[in-house]
Amino acid sequence: MQKTILIRTVVAVLSVALPAIALPAVALAAPAKKSPEEQAVLLGQFGDWGAYKANPGGKDVCFALAKPTSAVTQPAGRNRDPSYAFISTRPSEKVRNEVSVIVGYPQKAGFDATATIDGSTKYAMYTQDDGAWIKNAAEEGKLVESMRKGGDLTIKGTSGRGTGTTDVFSLKGLAQALDKVGEECR
Repeated sequence: MQKTILIRTVVAVLSVALPAIALPAVALAAPAKKSPEEQAVLLGQFGDWGAYKANPGGKDVCFALAKPTSAVTQPAGRNRDPSYAFISTRPSEKVRNEVSVIVGYPQKAGFDATATIDGSTKYAMYTQDDGAWIKNAAEEGKLVESMRKGGDLTIKGTSGRGTGTTDVFSLKGLAQALDKVGEECR
């Protein structure tokens, strides 16, 4: 249930963070799908990770976000929306450092994704629609600490159509981005 709330929160943040007046007239007629970094205030860029803040419904939401440095599909060349890795903090819900991924396609029902740090430490990820979260919430703190110290995060999943995906996210700058998120969303 908490996972569904996070997706809805991220979607709400992303849909209201940029004022409509900032969009060109053409975009007002046919709104384009916006990426997360276009829809929240950038607090700082740290290596490959940005720290962001939004305030949907008057409630602060902060997150560190990165795009993959490598995105591979099997079979090759399959189209999908962009993917992102998030670590979110929502003080009003007492949520700190919740790891999630938007994979860019509806995932195969009943199949877990995996998160691997530096090719060795592996975590199962619960999937729903186009999102994935750490399956065992008790391991989330360990995952975040491993990510702070690691070199890369690899997310593997399967689309509803059977396409395998492997996204690799550099962890360069993550620790600093999380520190900034912690300062802004207490």
